[in-house]
Amino acid sequence: MYVYEHKLRPRYAETDQMGYVYYGNYAAFYEESRTEMLRHNGMTYRELEEMGVMMPVLEMHTKYIQPAKYDDLLTIKVILREKPSVRIKFEYEVHNEEGTLLNTGMTQLVFVDMERNRPCKPPQAFMDKIERHFD
Repeated sequence: MYVYEHKLRPRYAETDQMGYVYYGNYAAFYEESRTEMLRHNGMTYRELEEMGVMMPVLEMHTKYIQPAKYDDLLTIKVILREKPSVRIKFEYEVHNEEGTLLNTGMTQLVFVDMERNRPCKPPQAFMDKIERHFD
Protein backbone atom coordinates (compact mmCIF):
# COMPACT_ATOMS: atom_id res chain seq x y z
CA MET A 1 0.00 0.00 0.00
CA TYR A 2 1.18 3.51 -0.79
CA VAL A 3 -0.08 6.77 0.75
CA TYR A 4 0.84 10.22 -0.55
CA GLU A 5 -0.30 13.50 1.02
CA HIS A 6 -0.97 16.66 -0.99
CA LYS A 7 -1.89 20.02 0.51
CA LEU A 8 -4.02 22.70 -1.11
CA ARG A 9 -6.11 25.72 -0.19
CA PRO A 10 -9.47 26.14 -1.88
CA ARG A 11 -9.75 29.46 -3.67
CA TYR A 12 -12.71 31.78 -3.24
CA ALA A 13 -13.91 30.90 -6.75
CA GLU A 14 -14.17 27.25 -5.66
CA THR A 15 -16.77 27.99 -2.99
CA ASP A 16 -20.51 28.44 -3.10
CA GLN A 17 -22.62 31.21 -1.57
CA MET A 18 -22.33 29.58 1.88
CA GLY A 19 -18.52 29.72 1.75
CA TYR A 20 -18.27 25.93 1.38
CA VAL A 21 -16.20 24.26 -1.32
CA TYR A 22 -18.60 23.54 -4.18
CA TYR A 23 -19.14 19.78 -4.43
CA GLY A 24 -18.03 19.56 -8.07
CA ASN A 25 -14.55 20.81 -7.21
CA TYR A 26 -13.63 17.63 -5.35
CA ALA A 27 -13.03 15.86 -8.69
CA ALA A 28 -10.46 18.53 -9.55
CA PHE A 29 -8.89 18.21 -6.08
CA TYR A 30 -8.59 14.45 -6.60
CA GLU A 31 -7.00 14.98 -10.01
CA GLU A 32 -4.49 17.53 -8.73
CA SER A 33 -3.55 15.23 -5.85
CA ARG A 34 -3.03 12.10 -7.96
CA THR A 35 -1.09 14.13 -10.55
CA GLU A 36 1.23 15.38 -7.83
CA MET A 37 1.53 11.85 -6.42
CA LEU A 38 2.73 10.65 -9.82
CA ARG A 39 5.12 13.61 -10.11
CA HIS A 40 6.47 12.86 -6.61
CA ASN A 41 7.31 9.37 -7.88
CA GLY A 42 9.16 10.70 -10.92
CA MET A 43 6.48 10.33 -13.60
CA THR A 44 4.06 12.86 -15.08
CA TYR A 45 0.87 12.46 -17.07
CA ARG A 46 2.63 14.26 -19.91
CA GLU A 47 5.41 11.65 -19.93
CA LEU A 48 2.84 8.85 -20.00
CA GLU A 49 1.14 10.49 -22.97
CA GLU A 50 4.50 10.89 -24.70
CA MET A 51 4.91 7.11 -24.24
CA GLY A 52 1.57 6.69 -26.03
CA VAL A 53 -0.54 5.95 -22.94
CA MET A 54 -3.48 7.95 -21.57
CA MET A 55 -5.42 7.35 -18.37
CA PRO A 56 -9.13 8.15 -18.64
CA VAL A 57 -11.33 7.92 -15.56
CA LEU A 58 -13.69 4.93 -15.57
CA GLU A 59 -15.37 5.51 -12.25
CA MET A 60 -15.57 8.10 -9.48
CA HIS A 61 -17.24 8.02 -6.08
CA THR A 62 -17.25 10.67 -3.39
CA LYS A 63 -18.76 10.97 0.06
CA TYR A 64 -19.25 14.36 1.68
CA ILE A 65 -18.92 14.20 5.45
CA GLN A 66 -18.33 17.83 6.44
CA PRO A 67 -17.79 20.93 4.31
CA ALA A 68 -14.38 22.30 3.41
CA LYS A 69 -14.27 26.08 3.44
CA TYR A 70 -12.53 28.86 1.58
CA ASP A 71 -8.84 29.13 2.52
CA ASP A 72 -8.82 25.98 4.69
CA LEU A 73 -5.51 24.17 4.36
CA LEU A 74 -6.63 20.75 3.15
CA THR A 75 -4.58 17.58 3.22
CA ILE A 76 -5.62 15.12 0.57
CA LYS A 77 -4.36 11.60 1.12
CA VAL A 78 -4.03 9.58 -2.07
CA ILE A 79 -4.02 5.86 -1.32
CA LEU A 80 -3.03 3.03 -3.64
CA ARG A 81 -3.92 -0.25 -1.95
CA GLU A 82 -3.01 -2.48 -4.90
CA LYS A 83 -0.28 -2.52 -7.50
CA PRO A 84 -1.67 -1.18 -10.79
CA SER A 85 -2.42 -3.48 -13.70
CA VAL A 86 -4.55 -2.39 -16.67
CA ARG A 87 -6.56 -0.38 -14.14
CA ILE A 88 -5.39 1.77 -11.27
CA LYS A 89 -7.60 2.62 -8.29
CA PHE A 90 -6.96 5.75 -6.24
CA GLU A 91 -8.68 6.32 -2.90
CA TYR A 92 -8.80 9.76 -1.27
CA GLU A 93 -9.27 11.19 2.20
CA VAL A 94 -9.66 14.95 2.58
CA HIS A 95 -8.82 16.40 6.01
CA ASN A 96 -8.79 19.98 7.29
CA GLU A 97 -6.00 21.55 9.40
CA GLU A 98 -7.52 20.13 12.59
CA GLY A 99 -7.35 16.63 11.10
CA THR A 100 -11.12 16.31 10.72
CA LEU A 101 -12.13 13.96 7.91
CA LEU A 102 -14.25 16.01 5.47
CA ASN A 103 -14.55 13.83 2.40
CA THR A 104 -13.63 10.41 1.04
CA GLY A 105 -13.49 9.35 -2.56
CA MET A 106 -12.28 6.92 -5.18
CA THR A 107 -11.37 7.11 -8.83
CA GLN A 108 -10.56 4.19 -11.07
CA LEU A 109 -8.59 4.90 -14.22
CA VAL A 110 -7.55 2.65 -17.08
CA PHE A 111 -4.29 2.68 -19.03
CA VAL A 112 -5.13 3.06 -22.74
CA ASP A 113 -2.82 2.65 -25.72
CA MET A 114 -3.44 5.92 -27.57
CA GLU A 115 -2.61 4.48 -30.99
CA ARG A 116 -4.90 1.45 -30.72
CA ASN A 117 -7.43 3.09 -28.36
CA ARG A 118 -7.46 -0.12 -26.32
CA PRO A 119 -6.72 -0.87 -22.66
CA CYS A 120 -3.11 -1.82 -22.02
CA LYS A 121 -0.68 -2.57 -19.22
CA PRO A 122 1.09 0.42 -17.68
CA PRO A 123 4.44 1.28 -19.26
CA GLN A 124 7.37 -0.47 -17.61
CA ALA A 125 8.94 2.93 -16.80
CA PHE A 126 5.83 3.73 -14.76
CA MET A 127 5.85 0.37 -12.99
CA ASP A 128 9.57 0.72 -12.17
CA LYS A 129 8.76 3.89 -10.23
CA ILE A 130 5.63 2.67 -8.44
CA GLU A 131 6.40 -0.99 -7.68
CA ARG A 132 8.76 -0.12 -4.81
CA HIS A 133 5.72 0.81 -2.75
CA PHE A 134 4.30 -2.71 -3.01
CA ASP A 135 7.19 -4.94 -1.87
